[in-house]
Amino acid sequence: MLSVRMLGLSSKTHVHVLNQLSKFAFVQDKPFLSCNSLTISPVKTPIRAANDDETAKNEVMTKGSGTTARGRRLLKVREEKRKREYDKLHKYPAWAKKNRFFCCRVLEDACKDDEELRAVLGDSIGNPELMRKRVEERVRKKGRDFQKSKTGSVVAFKVGFRDFNPIDSYIWFELYGSPSDRDVDLIGSVIQSWYVMGRLGAFNSSNLQLANSSMEYDPLYDADKGFKVMPSSFHDISDVEFQDNWGRVWVDLGTSDFFAIDVLLNCFTVLSSEYVGIQQIVFGGRRMGDWEEGMTDPQFGYKYFKI
Repeated sequence: MLSVRMLGLSSKTHVHVLNQLSKFAFVQDKPFLSCNSLTISPVKTPIRAANDDETAKNEVMTKGSGTTARGRRLLKVREEKRKREYDKLHKYPAWAKKNRFFCCRVLEDACKDDEELRAVLGDSIGNPELMRKRVEERVRKKGRDFQKSKTGSVVAFKVGFRDFNPIDSYIWFELYGSPSDRDVDLIGSVIQSWYVMGRLGAFNSSNLQLANSSMEYDPLYDADKGFKVMPSSFHDISDVEFQDNWGRVWVDLGTSDFFAIDVLLNCFTVLSSEYVGIQQIVFGGRRMGDWEEGMTDPQFGYKYFKI
């Protein structure tokens, strides 16, 4: 290789040339100047890109942000999801913003014939601003399904007992209207699950070891004690029958404890609120409403769920 002195360059001039060449991009098959040996090797011709400064700036920004393309996409997805959730909570139909006094009069008139609407508005009737807030709250809870008809009821159902015999009685439930096939399946599935748990001895108050235990520390469970407890079992149940808006199921609780009824009512509370509105549940009694004994014709509103 040729030395620097053969080119007639001093050491200071050589260093200056290296500093200048370090600012350029290089291409192959051209001589380049070595920085380590102060010798001339095949030199690569410096070529400056037209948008070199802008490209370098973008590369620095990208590297400096510490993100990747995938990370930026995920960030965008999270931001869009956050925006959708915000809109769901804070946006409601334009009709609720405009003509609010006219809407209040319409709502007041509708409350006369709609028990659920009265429950939504509560004591706000006559106060347009408070009525607006109640409607907004209702819309926010419904979200995008505001136009979708409500399947449950905001009104709590009534519970009554009529000479209820736990080993030979009907449980009656009155709905707001004739049940659809979906409603029949929902109610029947709840009662079937309740029966299966009772059949397996779930409703046994003699073995409630953890009911009043604190979960701050790991509780202890005595398996031998649970095994030796006298079992309790649900004895029998009928299919769930429907005539128009009334349904019934015959039960024999057997040796199951009465808190099985609390469990059933807890299930029906959520079922009525979210899915199938229930007006009342009656334990006991032989005939309720317009129930016609022996009528099993589907053309007259009879439906059933096989347990």
